[in-house]
Amino acid sequence: MNIISKEFHFSASHVLKGLKEGHPCGRLHGHNYIVKIFIKGEPDEIGFVQDYNDVRPIQQWIDDNLDHKHLNDFFPFNPTVEFMSKFIYDLFKPQFPKLHAISMSETPKTNCYYEPTY
Repeated sequence: MNIISKEFHFSASHVLKGLKEGHPCGRLHGHNYIVKIFIKGEPDEIGFVQDYNDVRPIQQWIDDNLDHKHLNDFFPFNPTVEFMSKFIYDLFKPQFPKLHAISMSETPKTNCYYEPTY
């Protein structure tokens, strides 16, 4: 079994609600996000688990909906990497059945890895 991955990048702002007063994430701020998809499966006769060209709709969706946007205006929930990772996974799993997991980072030092439990 192989797991392949592809990265997508976008920049956006957000404000996280419900934090203690004075928490820096409770103020308007932005990040350079990295979304990484993981696709799991056996290689086909060509040798691909998934042709990377086939996942272009994910990049297009990110570009159209998230890049240089205010995430609070798009998502109906607190736009944390934890919630956004699950949202992106759930959105694209029907289109990409081999989608295994999503990771998302706001900074080079922070990362969320979402893998559903079955």
